[in-house]
Amino acid sequence: MRNLKFHVDRDLCIGAATCVAIAPQTFVLDSEAKAIILATTDQDVDSVIIDAAKGCPVAAIIIEDEKGQKIFPT
Repeated sequence: MRNLKFHVDRDLCIGAATCVAIAPQTFVLDSEAKAIILATTDQDVDSVIIDAAKGCPVAAIIIEDEKGQKIFPT
C-alpha cells in the first residue's frame, strides 16, 4: 500500500515531461501536454515518484504523506 499521496498542479505544469522520463509507470502527458497520473502508479516505488517530482522544473507535482502533510515541494 502506498503511503504517499500525490497530484499534478495542471496550472503549473509546462509539459517538460521530466516526470514521464523518470517515472513512466506513473506519469504521462495528455493531449494538452500536461502530466497526468496513470492507474499503474503502483509500479513505480515512492522514491522514484519523489525523484520525478524533484525533477519537475516548475514543481508541479505535489507530494503529501498519509496525514496530508506536504513533503514536496517544501
